[in-house]
Amino acid sequence: MKIIASYANKGGVGKTAAAVNLAYALAAAGHRVLLCDLDPQGAASFYFRVKPSKKLTESEFFQDVAKFTNAIKATDYDNLDILPANMGFRDFDVFLARMKQPRSRLKQALKAVSGDFDAIILDCPPNISTLSENIFKAADAVLVPIIPTTLSERTFQQLCSFFKDNDLPAGKLHGFFSMVQASKSLHDETMAVMRAAYPKALLATKIPFASDVERMGVHRAPVLVSAPNSASGKAYQALADEVTLRLGVI
Repeated sequence: MKIIASYANKGGVGKTAAAVNLAYALAAAGHRVLLCDLDPQGAASFYFRVKPSKKLTESEFFQDVAKFTNAIKATDYDNLDILPANMGFRDFDVFLARMKQPRSRLKQALKAVSGDFDAIILDCPPNISTLSENIFKAADAVLVPIIPTTLSERTFQQLCSFFKDNDLPAGKLHGFFSMVQASKSLHDETMAVMRAAYPKALLATKIPFASDVERMGVHRAPVLVSAPNSASGKAYQALADEVTLRLGVI
């Protein structure tokens, strides 16, 4: 069982869309997948039409195996389950700060279902916090969507520095360009600069800026369901294939 985090320390970069489509693609390929929605806004849960589990508190998430597993819900798709978020998840950092070994608690919680799934996809809140450090420690791979702009480049640099300063394995970080607009020369220039600076940390797949991704909220379904043959649908499938083959996460 492998754990893959879709994470960005900057919001609005396509993190949840990547998590949702990756989870669907892996499930469609026959793998047993759990999408764990850690963002209290619950966007991933919304896309899969699953209501939040209001009874799952932060203490139960990390300390009660039965309630953790009972909170997992089936989606409309074969092989794909989801642990929906609720607004109580916003208190994770406060709770973790009071626990012993606070940076290992997420990994311990996920062990409860390790035998039931081939992959766990984490949709993560956009910040660097105690929960984020839990995510970095638990994940086998951290997928980081990057809009090819100067500000996003700087944000990725900050994340790489955080990994280095905290003795986290840099090899876990796998960035990919998201919301790419071919008509913008700045995007092409930024991608070229970053590929030269991070030759091993960036995946080949690029996710285009497309209305099909924005319509996920209307269809409440992955792009790979609503528009699988679109440019964005093909890109998300390519991302899933690259994650599977290049990273060896399945």
